[in-house]
Amino acid sequence: MDYKALEIKIGNQIWMNKNLDVDKFRNGDIIPQAKSLEEWNNFGMNEQPSWCFHNFEPSNNEKFGKLYNWFAVVDKRELAPNDWKIPNESDWRNLDNFLGGDYETGAKLKSTKGWNKKGNGTNLSGFNGLPAGRFRGYQEYAVLGENAFWWSSTDDSDTMAIGSVMFYGNSHLRVQPLFKGDGMSVRCIK
Repeated sequence: MDYKALEIKIGNQIWMNKNLDVDKFRNGDIIPQAKSLEEWNNFGMNEQPSWCFHNFEPSNNEKFGKLYNWFAVVDKRELAPNDWKIPNESDWRNLDNFLGGDYETGAKLKSTKGWNKKGNGTNLSGFNGLPAGRFRGYQEYAVLGENAFWWSSTDDSDTMAIGSVMFYGNSHLRVQPLFKGDGMSVRCIK
């Protein structure tokens, strides 16, 4: 894939303008796909890397990319393609600060269409943030079209890691702890 075509410069940072969509680590090893709720939960409980399609439905992949657990994000075989990395908490906070802070950033990151309930943004940054939702093994999926969740590489505790969240109803970008076993999108940074 030509990742150069996905580059967008925001301030001093270079981000992908699309969610990650890989099923192999950088070294070529296959990332296990969870095809059921049971498989997803088993990977998470065993702290093993995994990915899934939203609602286990392959048709969601082209627009939204894959959802990964945090164990895939921090695996030593590397999830990010060559010349890219998974953003850490500081990378997300720098992006937030550059775009005006917590109450303005979300609108500038959100795509101009695809968000439910009039949640579309201006996409002034070119980030093209789509509401791919998230997957929680015990609660199933957060609603596609209403929420966006992205991982960082920053650990928070035994069960939590830092991620970034946007909701349809406001222009916030929240950088906060989320459960490592959740399935969320990944954006890469150079």
